[in-house]
Amino acid sequence: MPGRYYEEFTEGETIAHDKRRTISESDNQRFCDLTMNQQPLHLDAEFAESTQFGDRLVNGLYTMSLAVGLSIPETTDGTIVANLSYDDVEHPEPVFHGDTIRAASTVIDKRETSDGERGVVTMRVEVYRVEPGDDTLVCSFERTVLAKKRASDE
Repeated sequence: MPGRYYEEFTEGETIAHDKRRTISESDNQRFCDLTMNQQPLHLDAEFAESTQFGDRLVNGLYTMSLAVGLSIPETTDGTIVANLSYDDVEHPEPVFHGDTIRAASTVIDKRETSDGERGVVTMRVEVYRVEPGDDTLVCSFERTVLAKKRASDE
């Protein structure tokens, strides 16, 4: 399993995720269709052109969901029991079709469960639009997971 067991997370550690994704118009359209979100700011080019953004925005929940997916290989792939919460979600900058995003997760808290059989890990996930020079923060949130502990015979 490429994911980490509870013991392998270190508070304060930042995990840079190598995978990136360029978001297409089709990605945004399908996400909106699947979630029945018909917000014209995401779907209607003429409407969006008249807004302060001047173009359609990628659905913020898609950006957040994609960031979780980008983070899984180095964090919880095969080692998670459950996602417990997503908190403190912020979208400081918009995401547009054609933007490439990347993510990084910083472990901000960890503790064993009361029975000592698993662990709770909270990570601050930051999502960036990849740009020449400095990348731009477009989304951030806390993700709390219930992680497996390594078996004592491993």
